[in-house]
Amino acid sequence: MPFWCFEMADYDLTNNEKKIILALNELGTAELKDLVEISDLNSDSSMQAAFLLEEKGLANVTEESFELFGLSEEGKQYAENGLPERQIIDSIDGPTPLDKIRGAFSPQLVGIATGWLLKKKWAKIEDGVLIPIGDAPKGPDERILSDLYENSLENNTFDPVFELPAELVSALVISDLLKRKLLEKEEYVTRKISITSAGTALTEKGITITEEIAQITPELLKSGEWDSKYYRPYKIQKPVKPIYGAKIHPYQRLIDQMRQIFLEMGFTEIKGDIVQSSFWNFDALFQPQDHPAREMQDTFHLDTRSELPDKYLDAVRNVHENGGDTGSVGWGGRWSSGISEKNVLRTHTTSVTVKYLADHPAGPIKAFCIDRAYRRETIDPTHTPEFEQLEGIVMDKDMSFANLLGCLKEFYHRMGFEEVRFRPGYFPYTEPSVEPEVWIDGLGWVELGGAGVFRKEVTTPLGITEPVLAWGLGVSRVAMLKLGLKDLRELYQSDIDWLRKSEIGKGI
Repeated sequence: MPFWCFEMADYDLTNNEKKIILALNELGTAELKDLVEISDLNSDSSMQAAFLLEEKGLANVTEESFELFGLSEEGKQYAENGLPERQIIDSIDGPTPLDKIRGAFSPQLVGIATGWLLKKKWAKIEDGVLIPIGDAPKGPDERILSDLYENSLENNTFDPVFELPAELVSALVISDLLKRKLLEKEEYVTRKISITSAGTALTEKGITITEEIAQITPELLKSGEWDSKYYRPYKIQKPVKPIYGAKIHPYQRLIDQMRQIFLEMGFTEIKGDIVQSSFWNFDALFQPQDHPAREMQDTFHLDTRSELPDKYLDAVRNVHENGGDTGSVGWGGRWSSGISEKNVLRTHTTSVTVKYLADHPAGPIKAFCIDRAYRRETIDPTHTPEFEQLEGIVMDKDMSFANLLGCLKEFYHRMGFEEVRFRPGYFPYTEPSVEPEVWIDGLGWVELGGAGVFRKEVTTPLGITEPVLAWGLGVSRVAMLKLGLKDLRELYQSDIDWLRKSEIGKGI
């Protein structure tokens, strides 16, 4: 009988497992780095062997988690110069007018310091005068910052992980420092591996590390040496590692589905530039130049300008100022070509479709655009500054509002939404306007975009005489509903586990 059939038959240990159990027998309990040093295996191989030994009852693997803290850049600055409230209180000898303090420090620092001076009861404010109270002793927040600063600096480099001394840790103080963004927190998990009594008993019997054959080669068979070699044991009962086939990202699949629906309905896909002049992004759509959407809080303004199209310039100016030949009274005031020249990151893909209309005024047109738009949004579960939008237009004679509703209903039905309804809406460049809604179990009626017939104030300056049906919707909102997500950011995160396990047919 060959040697490999009976050596370590009870446990079928690999050479790596033997090296780790011998190291554990020497150390008793060890961290991974200790096993790596003694066994001469790398971290992955050592940990894998430890887990296999645990399955066989020869070792125990325990995990301990720690919260490690470090100074943020702002925290580092305040650790060196003092917290805002400390800087203020140390700079005054007695009651001091706030105006004088504001002249000596930045408004931001004074604003931060004032609230904390009152909260810590280091001072009070009466009639615009800051009055110190007591001695302003150094608190645990300052001691934490100092301790981290002194223990984190080495050769002018900053190490962002450091376990806080137990006597300083207070849940409230740590919470305040994190809210003030002076600390950074990191979860750290360490593993400890120890040998069991069964493992000790096994090592006492003696463990021999021999040459281990992982694969039989033709040379071993020809020479006959295979019969005396030790072969790496395999556990045939062990579940195989799951294999995930390659597939398209769920969000991209949804975008492709939308594109395919419109192509099948006879539409042409169009593209346009990300950088647009305010003329095409706002003015050509009859959006007044003092509209709030043009302000910095909604739009990414660029330092560059674009040349305005002379062909439409006078007509657009007239329609804004007095309504032109449309029967409208316009917005009044004076329309500025200087404002219209300013470039922006397009806030909607309607800037692409309206320019396409201007380039093809004779029609007929059935076109759509799926592309990214940009707005100054605070990132949260339902908003991102960069997002995908779908726009569509139909321009032909005898087109009516009923044609618009029918087209939208057909699209949403093909997307899998069985119940669709329309609610009156308002948009600066369409009239009449509606907001399509679909029924979602558990959520009720959910609005999915806006639509309407372009106003004459939009079409007439561009030389268009036929009705234009237009609509737009946020692709990411549809994706959240179809994929069952609660946070928009999940669409853009590199979560390989979610991508692997997402079902190709689910909701798409």
